[in-house]
Amino acid sequence: MLKNRWRLGGHARRFGLMLSLAVIVLIVLGAVLAPVLAPYSPDAQLANGLSVDGLPQAPSWSHWFGTDNLGRSLLSRVLYGAQATLLVGIVSNTIAVLIGALIGGLAGMLEGRAQAAVMRFVDLMLAFPALILAIAIASVIGPSLWNAALIIALANWTWIARVAYTKTLSIKERNYMTAARMLGAGRWYLFTRHLLMHLAPIMLVWETLGIATTVQMSAALSFLGVGVQPPTPSWGNIIHDNQNYFTVAPWTVLIPGVFILALSLSFNIVGEYLHERMENMEARGAREEAPGDKSGKARLEELEHGG
Repeated sequence: MLKNRWRLGGHARRFGLMLSLAVIVLIVLGAVLAPVLAPYSPDAQLANGLSVDGLPQAPSWSHWFGTDNLGRSLLSRVLYGAQATLLVGIVSNTIAVLIGALIGGLAGMLEGRAQAAVMRFVDLMLAFPALILAIAIASVIGPSLWNAALIIALANWTWIARVAYTKTLSIKERNYMTAARMLGAGRWYLFTRHLLMHLAPIMLVWETLGIATTVQMSAALSFLGVGVQPPTPSWGNIIHDNQNYFTVAPWTVLIPGVFILALSLSFNIVGEYLHERMENMEARGAREEAPGDKSGKARLEELEHGG
């Protein structure tokens, strides 16, 4: 009975993973092929885009997603909006992962007061809510597409630094790191030759998990008017432009909102799967690197011979 339940759970998880990957691929393809797939220019105000009452047109065969408050094709704006939303989400998260891994990894290699000072700064930054911090930074450097990517990165690197620091402390205790230190290897050598190599796969997991957060933050900043600015469409500013029409034309808000939810949830599911696989690999690696095993001795001999 339990075995059958496990199998059912496994099938459901695999289906969820495949569905999430399909959603990500379809949205990315939609963004890349927006000039081909979009039926109209995202800024074109259509002759029949508004009803006789001056309200957005509901979804129909003519306009699959309906029209927005200015009579523009919502399908076209969602497709083009995916470009800005994905660009800001991916670029900002990549910058955050690189900054966080570098600072967290270096902090883990340090010792004493230097290590404590770096991590106290990280903890101080973690105390600020990421969205509030992003809004504060936006008020200083101003809103734009590329500024939004930088703002979100500066607001999100701290949790990655904290995780990278913890991972570095664990990696430092492995046999090959101990062997390298015994042979006189310095911190910079250990950081560049060994630590980064083992942090790289973990960074891929952070990249996948983090995009869910940065996509949501990108939409939130655009909705608040401090992210991607018109005339460039993004899912956040589509919702912002149509918020006053929610009661009479709810599709103008719900459709981009569903895309934000679907993309974020899909990246979360894929990221959780990668995280679980990475933890299993690390557990196997830790067993192989247990004190007194042959792999540690073999690594020491390799280092002694310049490997």
